[in-house]
Amino acid sequence: MLKTKVIPKFHGITLSFGIAIIAMAIGSFLPIGSVALAIIVGMIVGNTIKFDEKYNSGITYSEKTLLGFAIAFMGINLDFTILTQLGFQTILLIIVALGITIGSGLLLAKFFKFDTKFALMLGIGNGVCGSAAIAATKDIIKLDKEKVGLSIAVVNFLGTIGIFTVPIIGAFIFGFNDINNGILIGNTLQAVGQVIAAGFSVSDVSGQTATIVKMGRILMLTPLIFILIYFFHKHRKVDEEKGLKKASIPTFIIGFIFFSIVATIDILPNFYVEIIKSTSYYLLLIAMAAIGLKINFKTILTHGSQALQIGSLIFLIQIIFSSLMIMVVFN
Repeated sequence: MLKTKVIPKFHGITLSFGIAIIAMAIGSFLPIGSVALAIIVGMIVGNTIKFDEKYNSGITYSEKTLLGFAIAFMGINLDFTILTQLGFQTILLIIVALGITIGSGLLLAKFFKFDTKFALMLGIGNGVCGSAAIAATKDIIKLDKEKVGLSIAVVNFLGTIGIFTVPIIGAFIFGFNDINNGILIGNTLQAVGQVIAAGFSVSDVSGQTATIVKMGRILMLTPLIFILIYFFHKHRKVDEEKGLKKASIPTFIIGFIFFSIVATIDILPNFYVEIIKSTSYYLLLIAMAAIGLKINFKTILTHGSQALQIGSLIFLIQIIFSSLMIMVVFN
């Protein structure tokens, strides 16, 4: 009995793990994040090699259960005391820009007759913290896995371009000093690695400012999760008569909040915190590889170009709005 249950999962998990390792290796040579690469490599492998059915349960386990653990452990990165390092004006900028970024995605979806949930996911990825935000909210929004994978790929692609373009926009188009340029970088780029790379390419002051602002943005993930749970729960009440299940708080979100509290009150030795952070990162890579394995090229051909178009417009609005607010509030 044990053999029948474990072995099928073993094949799929091992395959996803192998793809994650390849993504990490490629990521050490390219400026694209390993998380996005895990999806891309998984997608290429899944569309070129036909795997036996014995891999399916392990792939599903990786993309669901392991991803749940990854998100729960991800909370250890959120130390809410970072808010004390941000002034009221910066916190206000982060909150308003987040609302504008997500809201612009919804408006663009309406204008271009694009999938609203897909656009919402692109807005969340751009607005909060890229892959991590998408992974943490996908089960609340109930977006299908192929579009989730495409969202992560688009958002990471835009963030990679942003590493080189956002510092130039801040310095040469808007004439920002190092601090304000750091605020712009921290409030627009999607992943922490992208923010660090772009910020410190300008100066140490810009890099440190960008990192603190980015941490403030990441902290917005927790209230956003509760807003989404409330909204989608309320929305689904209309369909209760059709027998749809009521929305509830996923277990991994409870874990996420628990670990963020642990990080904030600082009760764990740094050694254990680093282990939890590393575990979260590697599990996320494996889960993204599994999601990539299930993406069909047909979905990319159908939705890819429009998703990139919508994502690019969201990112552009985010940059312009943040820049204008910085000019008004901080100059």
